[in-house]
This record gives sequence, C-alpha cells and structure tokens, in this order.
Amino acid sequence: MYKVKVFVTLRESVLDPQGKAVTHSLHSLNYPEVADVRIGKYMELTLEKSERDIDEVINEICSKLLANPVIEDYRYEVEECVAQ
Repeated sequence: MYKVKVFVTLRESVLDPQGKAVTHSLHSLNYPEVADVRIGKYMELTLEKSERDIDEVINEICSKLLANPVIEDYRYEVEECVAQ
C-alpha cells in the first residue's frame, strides 16, 4: 500500500482572495511581518499496489479530479506503507 499526500495550490498568476483576507486579518491582529498568505488544499490518499505506475495513477487522479489544471498546481509525496 501507498500513502500519498497531495498538496493543491492556486497558480502564482491567480488571485487568491481568501489568502488576501487572511493576510488582512493577520495585519489587523498586529502581525505586520506576514507579507502574504496563499490558501491551498491538502489530501491524503491510500492506494493499493497495482501493475500501474504509481506516479501515473496519482497524476491522473490529480488532473482529473483533485486539482483544476487551469488555475491550480499540485505536488505530492508518496510513502510506502509497511504491512503489520
């Protein structure tokens, strides 16, 4: 089995209104050192081993469902789970 951690973020060129609101709130709470906030999504998937290449499967899942490829980027980390 594999444990996959997927991180989805808006592309740098896309305005992040939620991030701007959080930045403004942090400034209001007297944290002026916060220059910028970008909001994203984090997901964990557990995948069974199969004949298919794990990277191919994850890229298909991310591009078809978990991320909008027009406005979002994604990255992932794969950990192999040890059966107990």
